[in-house]
Amino acid sequence: MTSPSTVRPDSPPGALPAQWVPPRRGTGARDVLALLAVVLIAVAALGAVALVLLQVGVGAGVVGTLLAVVPLTVVLLGIRWLDRWEPEPRGALVFGLLWGAGISVLVSLVVNDLTLYTVAQLTGDIDAGVAAATVVSAPIVEEVAKGAGVLVLFLARRRYFDGVVDGLVYAGVVAAGFAFTENILYFGRAGEMLAETFVLRGLATPFAHLLFTACTGAALGLAARSRNRYAAWWLLPLGLLGAIVGHGLWNATSLVAGAAYLAVFAVVQVPLFGGVVGLAFWLGRQESAVIRHRLSEYAQVGWLAPHEVDMLASLQRRRTAVGWATRAGGRPAGDAMRRFQRDATTLAFQRQQAAIGRADLRRHAESERELLTAMTTDRHQVLTAAAG
Repeated sequence: MTSPSTVRPDSPPGALPAQWVPPRRGTGARDVLALLAVVLIAVAALGAVALVLLQVGVGAGVVGTLLAVVPLTVVLLGIRWLDRWEPEPRGALVFGLLWGAGISVLVSLVVNDLTLYTVAQLTGDIDAGVAAATVVSAPIVEEVAKGAGVLVLFLARRRYFDGVVDGLVYAGVVAAGFAFTENILYFGRAGEMLAETFVLRGLATPFAHLLFTACTGAALGLAARSRNRYAAWWLLPLGLLGAIVGHGLWNATSLVAGAAYLAVFAVVQVPLFGGVVGLAFWLGRQESAVIRHRLSEYAQVGWLAPHEVDMLASLQRRRTAVGWATRAGGRPAGDAMRRFQRDATTLAFQRQQAAIGRADLRRHAESERELLTAMTTDRHQVLTAAAG
């Protein structure tokens, strides 16, 4: 690791000498508002779970809750793997998870039940009400409710919403929260069919809701990368439409016989899941390329050494670097190395946003200075701890 003492005239926009220390900006009010929002959403999530427990009974609900933890864990591990380059703030992820488990579920329960009873009364056929709620109401209401949570995160974190991966991550946590509460309901109502229901929903299709809402997240991610600041106005409706259509087709299969259901699962759901996994790998390579390209620009003017750029553009080398720092200087050095990697990744993605015209240049310059200073501090802490 090296530390530059000066910056040449061809340095990146806004770059300042490493000894520059940015002024602290007050964030007290913003932090309080964010905490209040999380608390309110958490209350809504508890209310949604309590409502589900009232519908299925406490005993069955407790069993359903324990079983619902299994697919939730699987999905969250998948999201963590997807989010490995630039992990999103835990507070934002918790907000998304609680939004899905609370707000989205409450809205969906009310509107779907109202649709079922209204259609049943108008037609005199309860099956018609179930079909309307399942194929029409549920896809529209649930995807709009989940998509609203992703949109809130997009607007609240627009400065750091870098692209499709961020959209998929936030869509994933919202969908995971929704599926968790919904699974409690399904498992609690399953009765003698509990084992079959758990295998189908918990093991065979744990990513179903994520795949639907991923359309919305990907659309907002594309909007974040677009040079057109108003791209979200037309990309979001397209993403929602894809989510609704996919969800509606999937729900329609629940109304057909078992063999037909399995055929649709094999022909549609499995290839779709494989396609999303392939997209995730491709996006990972794209992020690695962006990190290498943008950080190389800082290396050219002395802010980074070439071997640091190589390390930062490789997940394997990142892990090796953290391991070396931890062995050399203990946990403090390992934590400093992780911060260095995180700050450098954020710097690369923010510079990419500026390069495509998606960043306010004044705010970008301020953020760039802060990140460069933080990286210099992180580097110093690693070397000091390792030397000690």
